[in-house]
Amino acid sequence: MSTPPHIVCVIPARYGSQRLPGKPLIKLLEKPMIEWVCRAAEGVKEISEVIVATDDERIKEAVKGFGGIAVMTPQDCPSGTDRIAAALSGRRADIVVNVQGDEPGMQAESIRRALTPLLDNSRFDVGTACIPITTRADFEAPHVVKVVRDSSDVALYFSRSPIPSLARVESGELEDGKTIYGFKHLGLYVYRRESLEAFVRLEPSPLEQREKLEQLRFLEVGATIVCPETSLDSVGVDVEEDIPRAEAMLKKLHGF
Repeated sequence: MSTPPHIVCVIPARYGSQRLPGKPLIKLLEKPMIEWVCRAAEGVKEISEVIVATDDERIKEAVKGFGGIAVMTPQDCPSGTDRIAAALSGRRADIVVNVQGDEPGMQAESIRRALTPLLDNSRFDVGTACIPITTRADFEAPHVVKVVRDSSDVALYFSRSPIPSLARVESGELEDGKTIYGFKHLGLYVYRRESLEAFVRLEPSPLEQREKLEQLRFLEVGATIVCPETSLDSVGVDVEEDIPRAEAMLKKLHGF
């Protein structure tokens, strides 16, 4: 009988966000944002350990304050993925879950949807998730990352631009709320340990640099990213104006 994989969730949480400094510590409904993210990951029974990877003692102390585990990583990590790899140095992890520290509305079921294909099928290197886009505004918004997939839910491409193109679709065929314009990529990843380690050894790729999307580095070297659909959206917090939306989602999720 084979030993089940040891699954670790690492949440990168950098203090020095340009648009919202100290973002992981911002209070949402009286709790720091990073605590909401940790609690969602802890709700996935397959995950053995949840770790916050940070560059700041204030975040480390806040995580310890609510009973979490935090690991200090170098301030000069070039990306969140590099920060995760640094946090895992010397630790056992067969499969690594990456939930962004600014996604307080991420739900355990979405994490599970991204994780399950890697447990069931060895052909997948990376797992993530997506939801349908049903408004043209979201479809055209650069901050909403889009993904196109094949019939097996394997990602073909990610972009901030509207994909697939609507250039040859009659305008009368499109109606907000009734049309699926495309699919929004959610901010979580599940890696096999060897895939993560291979990623951080690579230089940023041309498409990654063009689109400002790290996941394209995987696609450009032929890695297979599976991206199943979920119905559960999340709210990322990038600027102060996002805070009320995040709190409204948390109230709805937790029945406040």
